[in-house]
Amino acid sequence: MLVSSKTFDDAGVYRLDRHRALVQTVDFFTPIVDDPFSYGQIAAANSLSDIFAMGGRPLTALNIVGFPADLVPPRVVSSILRGGLAKAAEVGCVIIGGHSIRNPEPIYGLAVTGIVDVRRLTTNAKAHPGDLLVLTKPLGTGIATTAIKRGIASRALRKKVVALMSKINTAGAELAELRLVRAATDITGYGLIGHLVSLCRASRVSADIDPAAVPMISQEIGDLIELRCVPEGSRQNLNATTILVDWANTDEARRILLTDAQTSGGLLLCVAEADLENVLRVLRKGGTASAAVIGKIVPRRRRGPLICMTE
Repeated sequence: MLVSSKTFDDAGVYRLDRHRALVQTVDFFTPIVDDPFSYGQIAAANSLSDIFAMGGRPLTALNIVGFPADLVPPRVVSSILRGGLAKAAEVGCVIIGGHSIRNPEPIYGLAVTGIVDVRRLTTNAKAHPGDLLVLTKPLGTGIATTAIKRGIASRALRKKVVALMSKINTAGAELAELRLVRAATDITGYGLIGHLVSLCRASRVSADIDPAAVPMISQEIGDLIELRCVPEGSRQNLNATTILVDWANTDEARRILLTDAQTSGGLLLCVAEADLENVLRVLRKGGTASAAVIGKIVPRRRRGPLICMTE
């Protein structure tokens, strides 16, 4: 076993031989959008991204499905599965089966097996002081999906956030294979700060973040925060940062954004400064134009919080 749950990485890694290892992950959740095909796409993209975050390539996947048979007709379940199949096919992953159960509310996701070159493996435990922190997707999906559920999200925001959550983080594998990234994690339920805390702990480092540099999906996210349209998971994430983060002069709205619980969020990459331009070029080529440098890894602080906000 090369990577276990001890470092809070996105997937477990088991060595096969001198150069190859299996990467395994599982993830599923309840619907966050009304359209079943889009829900299937987003859930599958979220699961598949865990493999790419480790620098691996997905090989096979198993469907995990639960639904109330008296409320969800077979055509809806079929549409969810077709959405997941479309995303798996997009990255050459074969869905070879799965399991379904009766459940009070729908759930869907994938158990994914991938492969990685052990020399290219990216984990939470490989960040070095001096690395720049690059975020590949803007934040705000938790706030946006809450607004969708409440019926107050604009049509433009709904369209934008579904496309964003459906995009798989394939760049993680490409950057690892080019040896441009040592450490990486994807940003999901614990929010940007929560996942960065795990990375800092595993690598025995600290981090400085420029809150103004962190991209937001659109200004509408800020407006929704003002309306207190914030999911409970994001509030819990923010409350958990009390002794871990020096927020300095960061206002409450920006704190909420940085701790917003993401669904199928972007990657947080630790990039050597000399490799930054090459990394950004690869990201732009892959359609990730919104990638931004948001901070830096620094030596472990003996006293004080793991993460500090800077201007």
